[in-house]
Amino acid sequence: MDIFVGNLPYEITENELKDMFSAHGTVNRIKLLTDRDTGRPRGIAFVTMDDFKEAQAAIKATDGQEVGGRPMKVNQARERDPQGGGGAPRHGGGNFNRGGGGGGFRGRDRY
Repeated sequence: MDIFVGNLPYEITENELKDMFSAHGTVNRIKLLTDRDTGRPRGIAFVTMDDFKEAQAAIKATDGQEVGGRPMKVNQARERDPQGGGGAPRHGGGNFNRGGGGGGFRGRDRY
């Protein structure tokens, strides 16, 4: 089972997370997410545990636990939407300017 862990202090390491979750069962993998552009930590991680009962125990024990002055948010990870999730469409979409979707003024009369 994949476990989502949020609101982590940016200084936390994979080893610290592994120690924390290993107290409840076997941890197979830790993935700390970093910003694609800056490489800085995002305060989010995914922990993978194969045993469902151990994973549930880890979630129950660690959700809300304070680490580095911040209460962790821990729950079962959800499948990622293949369409990229909610929110506004990422393609040009909408008729916000006369040229249809896309991006702003392209040499056409906008009015």
